[in-house]
Amino acid sequence: MILRYRLFGQTGLRVSEILLGTMVLDDADEARRILDVYADAGGNVLDTASAYGDGETLLGSIIERRDRFVIGTKYTLSRDRSDPNGAGNHRKNLTLSLERSLRRLRTDYIDIYWVHIWDRHTPIEETMRALDDAVRAGKILYIGISDAPAWIVSRANTLAEWRDWTPFAGLQVPYNLLRRDIERELLPMAESFGMSVAAWAPLERGILAGATAPKRSDPGKLTERERAAAQAVAKVAGDLGVRPAHVALAWMRAKSRAVLPLVGVSSAEQLTENLAAIDVALPPDAVRRLDEAVEFEAGFPNDFIAECEPSPFVFGDTATQVEGRVPA
Repeated sequence: MILRYRLFGQTGLRVSEILLGTMVLDDADEARRILDVYADAGGNVLDTASAYGDGETLLGSIIERRDRFVIGTKYTLSRDRSDPNGAGNHRKNLTLSLERSLRRLRTDYIDIYWVHIWDRHTPIEETMRALDDAVRAGKILYIGISDAPAWIVSRANTLAEWRDWTPFAGLQVPYNLLRRDIERELLPMAESFGMSVAAWAPLERGILAGATAPKRSDPGKLTERERAAAQAVAKVAGDLGVRPAHVALAWMRAKSRAVLPLVGVSSAEQLTENLAAIDVALPPDAVRRLDEAVEFEAGFPNDFIAECEPSPFVFGDTATQVEGRVPA
């Protein structure tokens, strides 16, 4: 079980095909075991955030091979709830949050610095310029954005292109069989810009992991939609002789090469089980069965454009004879 690597967005940074989320780590000894298992499998991306309690401090205290890891952390969320400037994507909060993260992580640079969530009150121009200044100062190497609408990410990267600023190389969003919203705008946008997509909540609170997460998902409290998804995943897993979690992760990876599952674990054993998903390749029929098990509509304009594309009325008599663009 050895992880392979993908390039992070339009950069030369090599990142493992499964990312490790550290949000739930709270025991130093177990955290060391988890990092050892991950590193031994070839994993190199550790994801944290300034708002994850003592998560940054814990991570900083246990990393022994700092330069072998790609450390990502985030800013935006409040440092001080009584301070109006203690949160947001403006330059002041970025500067103070970054300095605090560097101290907590015991490092002089952050590999990937993520905007944690879109701040409606800060001009995206200010955020992008402040991030670029931090890159030029050597305090961060690459940047990404989490939990933001496609139009704001597109505007940010277009501004970066025009003004020779550092663009977002990664997008961090929730994605799984039950939460496919990113397929409407965010995933196509990321693919168009060549961005990597760090997909959090890949198992949807354990619902898609079947019996491996009974404490997180009480079967009696599942909705009909959740139950249908869990049953479909379990059926495919039974047919293939693998774990439901493997199927759920393999489904995500089959949908787009841009997608990198971001798994959060609380034990080394749980991580070992999740990493085994890299050896599972779903046949096209299995992907189709999973897609059809849970209702999802791309909605307007996606569905409308798809219906119009083969129409002679819209694109002429040769509409069905045009081949798609060859990837660069």
